[in-house]
Amino acid sequence: MTEKQLHAVIIGASGYTGAELVRILYGHPNVVIKALVANSNAGQPIKSIYPHFSDIDLPDLIKLEEVDFAGVDVAFCCLPHATSQEVIANLPSQVKVIDLSADFRLRNPDDYKEWYGKDHAALEQQHEAVYGLSEIYRDQIKEKRIVACPGCYPTSMLLPLIPLLRNKIISSDNIIVDSKSGITGAGRSPKTANLFTEMNDNVKAYGIGGHRHIAEVEQELSLVAGQKVTATFTPQVVPMNRGILSNIYIQMAEGKTIDDIKNTLRDFYQDEEFVVVHTDGYAPTTKDVCGSNRAMMGIFADRVADRAIIVSVIDNLVKGASGQAVQNMNISFDLPENTGLAKISMFP
Repeated sequence: MTEKQLHAVIIGASGYTGAELVRILYGHPNVVIKALVANSNAGQPIKSIYPHFSDIDLPDLIKLEEVDFAGVDVAFCCLPHATSQEVIANLPSQVKVIDLSADFRLRNPDDYKEWYGKDHAALEQQHEAVYGLSEIYRDQIKEKRIVACPGCYPTSMLLPLIPLLRNKIISSDNIIVDSKSGITGAGRSPKTANLFTEMNDNVKAYGIGGHRHIAEVEQELSLVAGQKVTATFTPQVVPMNRGILSNIYIQMAEGKTIDDIKNTLRDFYQDEEFVVVHTDGYAPTTKDVCGSNRAMMGIFADRVADRAIIVSVIDNLVKGASGQAVQNMNISFDLPENTGLAKISMFP
């Protein structure tokens, strides 16, 4: 064990993002997993749900009220939206919170009510939260107690769009995003629509014209642009386990070229370990980032004048969820950002 040792609790450990956190944190040299919380499965070893943990020494699953938070440094919250707020509001104030739900992503409580259909239940904690897009908000992540990790789709969209809008390389109008996600993005709860016979040989659009993730995308783009930005977004689920591929269609600002887009993104991310920018005509695939905390993008001129296409890929369970959560923990505790996060993807 290295000098700095953190004690972590994972709340919602029985879901896919919780299990991915266990996998990553178990190999993190600075982390001891103190407790695994899963109220519906309390009293069971986690290997009874995930047999791939069978030969690993991990604490049994317990209920939240059984956790002793004395000495706990960080709590990862992997609960559904509208559940995290009340849980986080009651956590000890000395515990750093890395929240993987949507409950603290939207800065305006009215926006939360509009998109999630209920009042914000932890207004006193909202001012302690920062939107946890690691490469964009490092300084604030270090300072704030609650890190609201972005959604998986927004991560794939915002990493290319924010630098381009910030540098006025593209127009804030006519942004269109078409995204495809693996089925793990729907969570582990059994649903008829997610059965093998429903999904195999099938591609399905959903949340058409009103997916909740667009709220945080427009929030962040509007902040960068200094004006209200709206975008068209259509997500689709495809028959693969993990991965997101977003095709982003943009209009260049007056006088800007495809080379300006390439140069801006290359320069912005040249020192970032987890963001790879291809300017050579390569269209990245979800296999290129599978199992890794990397985001990868390729940049292309459209045949329509003054428009461009960016292909952006991430692993929805890693850079889109648990990996970015660990990256944010590393930032928060002044650890090297790559600690515990494998850079190389799995292939095939």
